[in-house]
Amino acid sequence: MQLERIPRARATDNVSRLEEERIYWRDLGTRMTNLRDSARDLYSFQNPFNDRMVRSSDESVLGATSNRGVSEQDRSFIVKQTAQADRFISSPLESSFRVEAGNYSFFVGKDEISFDFRGGSLREFVDAINRRSRDRIEASLVSVRPGASSLIIESKITGADNKLQFSGAAEDLGKEIGMVEFVNDSHILIEGSINAKAGERSSLEIYPVITTAPNLVLRFDTSTTVLPPDEWLRPEPPPGPSIPSSGSISLGGIVIQNEPSSVSLPPWEAPEQVRDMAVVSLKFSDGSSQVLPAISDSTTFSPNEYALDRIEEGKTIVSINLANNNFHRNVSLANVEVIDPNAVGELRPLNAVSTAQDAIITMEGIEIHRSDNTIDDLIPGLTLNLRAPSERPVSITVQPDIERIRDSIISLVGNYNRLMAEINILTARRLSSSSFSTNMDTRVIDELTYLTREERDEYHNRLGVFQADSTLNQFRNALQRIVTAPYPTSAGREVALISHIGIGSDVGFEGASTGYDPARLRGYLDINPTVLDAAIASNLIAIRELFGSDTTGDLLVDTGIAYNIDNLTRPYIETGGIISIKTSTVDTRISSEQRRIDTMNRQLAAREAELRVQYAQMENAFNRMERMSQTLDLFNQQHSNNNR
Repeated sequence: MQLERIPRARATDNVSRLEEERIYWRDLGTRMTNLRDSARDLYSFQNPFNDRMVRSSDESVLGATSNRGVSEQDRSFIVKQTAQADRFISSPLESSFRVEAGNYSFFVGKDEISFDFRGGSLREFVDAINRRSRDRIEASLVSVRPGASSLIIESKITGADNKLQFSGAAEDLGKEIGMVEFVNDSHILIEGSINAKAGERSSLEIYPVITTAPNLVLRFDTSTTVLPPDEWLRPEPPPGPSIPSSGSISLGGIVIQNEPSSVSLPPWEAPEQVRDMAVVSLKFSDGSSQVLPAISDSTTFSPNEYALDRIEEGKTIVSINLANNNFHRNVSLANVEVIDPNAVGELRPLNAVSTAQDAIITMEGIEIHRSDNTIDDLIPGLTLNLRAPSERPVSITVQPDIERIRDSIISLVGNYNRLMAEINILTARRLSSSSFSTNMDTRVIDELTYLTREERDEYHNRLGVFQADSTLNQFRNALQRIVTAPYPTSAGREVALISHIGIGSDVGFEGASTGYDPARLRGYLDINPTVLDAAIASNLIAIRELFGSDTTGDLLVDTGIAYNIDNLTRPYIETGGIISIKTSTVDTRISSEQRRIDTMNRQLAAREAELRVQYAQMENAFNRMERMSQTLDLFNQQHSNNNR
């Protein structure tokens, strides 16, 4: 039976070999897929050349993020103030303090949070607010001393239009615990308006007079009208000096006039057109005055706002003046009012940890107001994150993501080399030309110094398995042609080959050997990082075109290293592709061999049963012959005894 089982053993070994081949083909497919993915990453819509990195000169003040494709730019910002929300704190309250039952209402802007509280401790009141706040307000307790805590109620929404207000029982509680107070001077409206035509002055008396103080803000609306050229107030030339009469003399009824006097005047030069928008000033009771910052040019009334404590703290304003020095513009001022922005309706916080305000930044001199510290509608694709106010300018620089570009190129080269190594090992030749030689060229493995011991042992098993497969040899040759061919780029001959960016079989490493190196002939690529970094810094657009570019103007990539690698590998790894056909063929052969093994198993079982029957028959015959021999011996012995 051992001789009978030799064909089955050979078939079993053949199945094991085919299963290994199937694994090798699948590993090749994985290597090709990795290479294709790396190639597509360098020319597809998500290619790293469109990625942007944003750098801030001071991340503690202003940070930023960008979307793909944002243009490279350098902007300067000044963060005047960050957006804040109202945050009020009460006076210290004893732990025994009880909150009365009632309907408590809070407003954040126009959004109302209202709930009924049945009465209880401060902790229960805090829990009731937080359960019903809908992420608009939040309450907490701060222990200020043993046995006493302060209640903090804060809005969760920033912006000047989102002030925290109290109503109903909440208003009564706020006054009781020293969180808010009534104010009566939060709003003063000044009747009247003034107009100043081009070159004229006008004044609006303030009654009652206003004394500048912290928290007070002066507001008014202004509008301007630009006159047509024929209505401009054009300065006339000066009349010159007044010359008295030269006099006369008479004699005998004859009058002789003196020659008139004359003055030589310089030529008249009209002054340049005046454009002065700082037309509003305040006059104080001590006779001094101060010019306010320039207003904006607007045909409709636009608001202006000035903090009085930043103008002249402690002085009394008696009038607002317009001094229109413009030749061609009329100015109007109306709706003058003085308000306290910290006042909440008729209530003002007594202990405001922070007050609701907008974020204010300037971008290259342009002032921008937003209600949130995240600004994503100022520069398309760029999101600003305000963190702290600062008087120093902060630079935001948008530039290509060099690190990702470099990593993507290195990833392509790495996947290319691993695939090339796999193919070289599988198609390795014998050292002897004899077809019976088993001595394989192991140099293709020894050259790969990055392999682990386990990978090295595994590759020894794969050495030369597909040496006669023309498909892999054709693929390797085509892949080598792709990475060594020239491609059209905007840099011309300066960046036409991959070797121009420091990638190739011989990229000129300093101190590298110039002798014969068989590894360079196997298609592997090396990277000179110095040359690559310099090329990325100076020819980024050309490098992008080297890997994938549009030469027909249809906005579709049609050439390039990465594009051609994608096209080369696609028929191999797509569904129903060459790798799939190879593995299917191997699976078919495995199934065929397995059926053959099953048949041989049945035949061997039948043959073994047949031999066992024959052996049993032979043994029975032998036993009969043994018994017959014993019978004959006994008969002969008896016959001999009888004769004696």
